[in-house]
Amino acid sequence: MEIQNFIKIYERSFIENWDLPALSEYTTRETLTYGDLARDIAFIHMYYESLGLKPGDKVALCGRDSIRWVEVYMATVTYGAVIVPILSDFNPVDITHIVNHSEAQLFYVSESVWEHIEPEALLEVKAVNSLDRKCVLYDSRHEQLQSDIPNLRRRFNRRYKGGYTSLNVHYADCSNEELAEINYTSGTTGFSKGVMLTGENLAGNVCFGMEQVLHFRGSRALAFLPLAHAYGCAFDMLTPLAVGSHITLLCKTPSPRVLLKALAEVRPHLVICVPLILEKIYKNQILPLISKGSMRWTLAVPLLDTIIYSKIRKKLIDAFGGEFEEVIVGGAPLNHEVEEFLNKIKFPFTVGYGMTECGPLISYTPWREFQVGSSGRTLPTMESMVLSSDPENVPGEICVRGVNVMKGYYKNPEATELVLDKDGWLKTGDMGTRSADGTLFLRGRSKTMILTASGQNIYPEEIEAKLNNMPFVAESLVIEHDGRLMALVYPDYDATDRFGIALADLETTMETTRKDLNKLLAPYEQISRIKLMPNEFEKTPKRSIKRFLYTH
Repeated sequence: MEIQNFIKIYERSFIENWDLPALSEYTTRETLTYGDLARDIAFIHMYYESLGLKPGDKVALCGRDSIRWVEVYMATVTYGAVIVPILSDFNPVDITHIVNHSEAQLFYVSESVWEHIEPEALLEVKAVNSLDRKCVLYDSRHEQLQSDIPNLRRRFNRRYKGGYTSLNVHYADCSNEELAEINYTSGTTGFSKGVMLTGENLAGNVCFGMEQVLHFRGSRALAFLPLAHAYGCAFDMLTPLAVGSHITLLCKTPSPRVLLKALAEVRPHLVICVPLILEKIYKNQILPLISKGSMRWTLAVPLLDTIIYSKIRKKLIDAFGGEFEEVIVGGAPLNHEVEEFLNKIKFPFTVGYGMTECGPLISYTPWREFQVGSSGRTLPTMESMVLSSDPENVPGEICVRGVNVMKGYYKNPEATELVLDKDGWLKTGDMGTRSADGTLFLRGRSKTMILTASGQNIYPEEIEAKLNNMPFVAESLVIEHDGRLMALVYPDYDATDRFGIALADLETTMETTRKDLNKLLAPYEQISRIKLMPNEFEKTPKRSIKRFLYTH
């Protein structure tokens, strides 16, 4: 597979797809063509020039997904500057630290985020621009940049007297080896690190997406994952914009009700999602249906079960818009019970594997070739190995190297040396096995693995997946306590209310749950007790539980 120049991919795409719709906002219904997008990018480039911004300088970007967010991202990388996307769910102290640590000279931010930031705390920033309105929120040098914007418009019109056309599109001539993005991870084990992604890393993901025809010219995409996260960025924005797709940005929290309505309207040709969405649909809509006494009996009858599963499959496909090739699940492991059911009804889904440090993709298999329980085959541009005496049967840490692997952590050589060796192998921190064809099977994180006194390896994530499917469990963590396993559970209070379970009876209910869970576990995995948590677990902006807060 040929890896193209990252910036030139978009120079060519914007020219070739000039009149096609590029971006829409689901909430406002605003739409831009590729020509409109290119024109707005050219204006931002002129603004960068007026500020004296140079290729390689950093531009921080923090806010909810929007057309403006995409414009700033694409304008920055095509200018040859380095984009620093920040999840808007980070707290203000972390956002300020990331802007300063990255040495960003320009900061684009949603005003709802900006109101909690102290301008004087931003050390290198020349100007802060609003993502909600085209205005300057803060000018560190008091040069009244806001009043200069009309001037900039006049200069833009003079530079492109006949109007900005596809003939004017020319972007920075940067090597793929140069830094394009610094993406700060939202880790579950403490402070975030700035992942340095080059043009080569990003192009590796995009070119693979193009070769696999995940998106195509004129296809429809619904972007509902945060674009500041590597997964959504690569496959809901960068890949579709490379081929002429029409992206609709959801621009709001993807609750199941909102999301299903949007999917029905947009009818995307590919659905990129995290496991939580499929798991919620399964737990709240499918599981109650197939668990009814009469339905359980019917599903035990040959042929009848096929008919019912076929109807459930059609209903689920229609719920996702009815016109997609496949649903790609990533960002976290998919619950095994949900995965087995989706496979049983022949739902077109596949599970990929990646991490921010690979921008993000490591492995993927199209759904027709997908092996249940796996996380797909290692990409042809990547290598993988498992540090184990028997990589096919005994789990070990998964290591990868190749085109997608990051340059390192920004201004953090110590952290880089811990995960990236001199031969380019990246330690993922994930435990798993690997088949001869490069297919990966994940078990859990190396940092969370529990080693028992008898020498058994326990992966708490596998137990949690089973526990989270139990009635009245919203979320859980399995930890070691006094040499035994204990489950911390935040109850599903909506379900307890629905079934009239009083708080006083919750302990008894959870004891039943514990016994039912232990029937599904090996003897060495048995849970000794369930401890009820009064509040939801604290989470990262990616919605992963901050395990380190509960395991010490």
